[in-house]
Amino acid sequence: MTPFIAPSILSADFAKLGEEVNAVLDAGADIIHFDVMDNRFVPNLTIGPLVCQSLRDFGVTAPIDVHLMAEPVDNLILDFAKAGATYVSFHPEASRHVHRSLNLIREKGCKAGLVFSPGTPLTWLEHLIDDLDLILIMSVNPGFGGQSFIESSLAKIQSVREIIDKSGHDIRLEVDGGVKINNIREIAAAGADTFVAGSAIFNSDNYSETISAMKAEIELA
Repeated sequence: MTPFIAPSILSADFAKLGEEVNAVLDAGADIIHFDVMDNRFVPNLTIGPLVCQSLRDFGVTAPIDVHLMAEPVDNLILDFAKAGATYVSFHPEASRHVHRSLNLIREKGCKAGLVFSPGTPLTWLEHLIDDLDLILIMSVNPGFGGQSFIESSLAKIQSVREIIDKSGHDIRLEVDGGVKINNIREIAAAGADTFVAGSAIFNSDNYSETISAMKAEIELA
């Protein structure tokens, strides 16, 4: 599967968000990542569907990857689907009826993802693998940007890669948290194909050089 670099706009300059998004896309990014936090499921408050709609209205046509760190999720699924999201992912702990929420995402024309925090077991996949287009492994605890990669996440990524390969389904394996040039190769080697990076890209001096370096490291995995 073609590797995707997914800059997280959590680290972008919101005073000029449209320009920032276009800049990273022009620099080689593949999809745009939204970290949606509600100050309830996680201890932070970020953005909602109006930001997604605003980027679409601005002319952004690239896939938008929405990670819901919020509860409940169903109304947000509807709102982000209407606003132009491509992928919508959520934590199983945030929905009372996980299968229903996944199917709601697909019914609204989006691709469905499930998110696993460091302490969330993979047993959910035993019954839900057939309903997924994306699995997101959090390599930090959700709620804040700029955290360091948790090394034990590599084993979890490897386990999910095995589950996906065994399923025979076309499912993206995304990793979010502390992804940088100096560790993206080992993350790719563990089986990931989609890489969320916020501060590593938006805080760099040259978006194009950073993204190119990341893609070069992935090719060496």
